[in-house]
Amino acid sequence: MIVINFTIMQIDKLYQLFLQYPSVQTDTRKLKKDDIFFALKGPNFNGNLFAKQALEKGAAYIIVDEPPGFKDKRIILADDVLTTLQQLAGYHRGQFAIPFLAITGSNGKTTTKELVHAVLSSTYKTYTTRGNLNNHIGIPLTILDIKPDAEMGIIEMGANHLKEIEGYCKYTEPTHGIITNCGKAHLEGFGSIEGVRKAKGELYDYLKLHDGTAFVMWDYDYLREMSKGIPHIFTYGTSGSEVVGDIYATDPFLEVVLMKKNAKAIIRSALVGDYNLPNILAAVAAGRYFNVKEDKIKAAIEAYHPSNSRSQLIHKGNNKIILDAYNANPSSMKAAIENFAGTAGSNKILVLGAMMELGKESIKEHEDLTELLKHYLWKEVILVGGDFAFITHPFRFFNTAQEAREWLLQHPAENSVYLVKGSRSMQMEIIADAL
Repeated sequence: MIVINFTIMQIDKLYQLFLQYPSVQTDTRKLKKDDIFFALKGPNFNGNLFAKQALEKGAAYIIVDEPPGFKDKRIILADDVLTTLQQLAGYHRGQFAIPFLAITGSNGKTTTKELVHAVLSSTYKTYTTRGNLNNHIGIPLTILDIKPDAEMGIIEMGANHLKEIEGYCKYTEPTHGIITNCGKAHLEGFGSIEGVRKAKGELYDYLKLHDGTAFVMWDYDYLREMSKGIPHIFTYGTSGSEVVGDIYATDPFLEVVLMKKNAKAIIRSALVGDYNLPNILAAVAAGRYFNVKEDKIKAAIEAYHPSNSRSQLIHKGNNKIILDAYNANPSSMKAAIENFAGTAGSNKILVLGAMMELGKESIKEHEDLTELLKHYLWKEVILVGGDFAFITHPFRFFNTAQEAREWLLQHPAENSVYLVKGSRSMQMEIIADAL
């Protein structure tokens, strides 16, 4: 149907255009010739305002939900651009009869996704979420990036409120799933740890209804309980599971011993922190389930090096820096602090940014964190921003990461080990750059 100068079409017709121009963009700054531009809008931006710019840069078509005020046969008017993007992704997903593995959880989902991808891509043509594009925009873009040669799809799903993962599953249609854990993250949106489990459990709910398979960390009683009713379960853990492994060494990098029948194998990872054990075991479980050879599983995990400020070990002069500053919530903070306390070295310096999205529990969670810090002997503790400003503690405090950075530059340390961690919004990585 043609309405004035705007083309309105069904998703199957739009999909035919997508097959001709299989590159989707939502940012005109990154747009290339013959991309299809989706003019998304949100509280602080409106892609419709860039319709003309997208066409001038060579977009094959643009999808808008506000008439731009000029005529062009490349304009497609939708009721809602985001919904159209998600529907197109769902239609594309329906063209594949391959495993789609969805990964969610409070902590470790991106690292788990990267490890699983490393293992599966050693044997299969595997597409996965780039970086942490795991939201209502990133997930459909990830699906639309999957090419016809795909043998596996891995989709990371983040969430900060109920029904979010349920919505993702409708157009992602996962055949397999992993919930890494359910910890104290996004309490502002979930309300409680029970709310976290209900929200993450929406992935399990979908698998239960669609003859799916879950890879379950069997050490966690709550995941055992939550996974009841899923038709197919493949377990991993430190005992009593189909994949059994444990910590072999942790300093400086995590080494994992795998037990299989009467044989043992050591995986020497480039990850810092014993809290990465479940992430590695999940990747081993996915590999074994999909018949990846043992030597390829081991080689893939050992070759993986973290990036994007996740569990990275950086050497600068005679100092070492553990940079884990992409995410921070009470569960991940506690694990990182306890792991750091157990590492070798006497000159330990913590630089911790505040935790976000904790709602009414935020003050208490920050207080609990400072109480935990008092149990150990540190050379220095520096707390940065957020609700650390509103509690009483004996540690050094700065309002911003930039202020902490400047102090650290003026007080350089030698032969020390740093842990730099905080929520992404705190920009703690600028501190690591200065050390």
